[in-house]
Amino acid sequence: MESINQTSSISEFILLGLSSRPEDQMPLFILFFIIYLVTITGNLLIILAIHFDPRLQTPMYFFLSVLSFTDICFTTTVVPRMLVNFLSENTISYAGCLTQMYFIYALGNTDNFLLAVMAFDRFVAICDPFHYVTTMSHHRCVLLVAFSCSFTHVHSLLHTLLLNRLTFCDSNIIHHFLCDLSPLLKLSCSSTLVNEIVIMTEGPIVLVTPFLCITFSYMRILITVLKIPSAAGQRKAFSTCGSHLTLVTLFYGSIFYVYLQPVSTYTVHDHIATIVYTVLTSMLNPFIYSLRNKDLKQGLRKLMGRRNSQAAPS
Repeated sequence: MESINQTSSISEFILLGLSSRPEDQMPLFILFFIIYLVTITGNLLIILAIHFDPRLQTPMYFFLSVLSFTDICFTTTVVPRMLVNFLSENTISYAGCLTQMYFIYALGNTDNFLLAVMAFDRFVAICDPFHYVTTMSHHRCVLLVAFSCSFTHVHSLLHTLLLNRLTFCDSNIIHHFLCDLSPLLKLSCSSTLVNEIVIMTEGPIVLVTPFLCITFSYMRILITVLKIPSAAGQRKAFSTCGSHLTLVTLFYGSIFYVYLQPVSTYTVHDHIATIVYTVLTSMLNPFIYSLRNKDLKQGLRKLMGRRNSQAAPS
């Protein structure tokens, strides 16, 4: 009973955000508002272009459209809360904090698994092209996406429930701009041993397994491409992977930096890495794919032409 009273004594948390200086709040608000608009617009255009162009109705672009939708949801979980905090008090309710953390982990890890699925798609397309249509059937693609979404939500629910059993009875100040697991564990005045064991065992499995799948896929792709006799053929094969590899480097570089370290070593210096995988990667995704992909460029031009023709007076 005493534990319950201690837990309920904190009804809200204070997010310190990116800066405590009042003069920084408006510039930061404008910056992240622009980033949010660009992210939503860019990813929405990718989804619409793929939907309306029959040539883009392939597994690769199906996964890309799901990734863009996930990025919209992921960014919406983080940035609007930041914008509110820039202009008002940096407080978030206990339930609101746990809810934000749940969706950050669920959607962030969905991105993680989707990148692995997209790597597998490129592996099949380049290493086993004659069986690509049967291997990457629409039914199988839907199952891969369904698994990527459902498994990551179970993973997120596990960490959220384990966090909810802790007692918060002292400080309620979170040294971050969002409700992340490591800063919250630092605030607990009860034992976090179980949480840390799960983080250091189950957590890396969820993070590293998709990364290993991506690494294996690209090792096989590299071996296959190097066997192609012509340089033009090699460039064509690699060109279908360039965008995905760029996104993988940005995403995993920042996320490994933040999460593959003990909770006790977590510092404010991890803010920049967190911004990269929660905000910047989602914003850059449409640019990375559209600038390096001719078919997607044509699909976007066709979409814009369709909008212009509908807007023109008859």
